[in-house]
Amino acid sequence: MSRRQKEPVRPLTADEYSQLAQISRAQSDAAATVAHAKALLAVAAGEPYQDAAHAAGRRSGDAVSQLVARCNHTGLAALQPRHGGGARTHYGAREQARILAELRRTPDREQDGTASWSLTTLQGALRRASDGLPQVSTFTIWSVLHEAGLSWQRDRSWCQTGEALRKRKDGVVTVHDPDAPAKKA
Repeated sequence: MSRRQKEPVRPLTADEYSQLAQISRAQSDAAATVAHAKALLAVAAGEPYQDAAHAAGRRSGDAVSQLVARCNHTGLAALQPRHGGGARTHYGAREQARILAELRRTPDREQDGTASWSLTTLQGALRRASDGLPQVSTFTIWSVLHEAGLSWQRDRSWCQTGEALRKRKDGVVTVHDPDAPAKKA
């Protein structure tokens, strides 16, 4: 016999029910989102949490109970996966913009000790700056630059991925690859 449900699922609206049904059948959505939708539909149909977990291909009825509680408070936003572990992101959008702004600044040979940015020289400049990031790592810098579509080149420069300089009769032109984001993924 199953335990009494501490927080039963609230009555779903017709719109929420149809969205859950659609998501539970989706093949292009994330597997976790589909499993959450299946579990919520099973609970809404009157199934106990453990049976709803098995219907969604999961083991834990406690996780379904937590999902139902989140759904009661936030609605269908509870379907989206949350942080799955590991270290939290310390550098948000403002810090990422600061890293990119520092990269776009031409390095001063006297102050920065270089004519072109490397990860370590960029790290040193960011750590020394009054409005900089005193704890930033080279991996964090590399991750931000990589997400922005930049890659390190042989000539010790950072280049926008998906762009290339080509010689033509009229001179040098910049060619853009429209499939660059798809090729990265």
